[in-house]
Formats: sequence, structure tokens, C-alpha cells
Amino acid sequence: MESHARVATDKAARYMIQLAKHWSHKFDVRYDDTSADFPLPLGLCRMTAHADGLDITVEAADQEGLARLEDVVAKHLDRFAFREGELKYGWTRAWPAGGLDPRAIRINGSAPRT
Repeated sequence: MESHARVATDKAARYMIQLAKHWSHKFDVRYDDTSADFPLPLGLCRMTAHADGLDITVEAADQEGLARLEDVVAKHLDRFAFREGELKYGWTRAWPAGGLDPRAIRINGSAPRT
């Protein structure tokens, strides 16, 4: 299962690189100035930094793992972005068949809509 979020910030590359350096002490992180891959115990996280925002994709085996991974990534990024306040994450879940289910959208840690 996959989930995607676009976080609006003009410091996307900075936050992504800070997170990559932070997690590289424990995990085999690969990153450059515009993208990062984080293989984590809960699943995989990929990020792409743009001038106006950060694209995030997380993958996990099930919905519970996906929700936990979304929260872990958001909490870590929020720690680096403390001067901006809490960032806004509009998580959109992609189902294995490739379709999106609007009821599965999570906003800042809220439960999926049903």
C-alpha cells in the first residue's frame, strides 16, 4: 500500500536533507539535493524536494503500518520545521489496484474518513 503527501514549504530540500542525515545513522539512506530514499523498518519512504514543497511517498505492507509510517515521517519533519510550526500533510492513499479512495485521505494524523 502507498500513501502520498505534498507539503507546502520553501525549505523542502533543507528538511529532507536534515532527515536523511538524521536517519543515515541507523538506516541505509540514499539522498542528493532533490531526492531521498529511506528504507525503514515500517516500510519505504521516498521524497522529492521542489522550490515550493516536498513530495512524500510512503509504502507499507498494510493500513496500520502505513498510518504509523505517515505519522513517523510527519513527526520527524515537524521537528526540523519547528520555526514554521506544524506542517500540513494531506495524505492520500493509493490502493494496490492503483486507484485512489477519497475516504482514505488523512489530514495531519486524523483517522481516514469512512
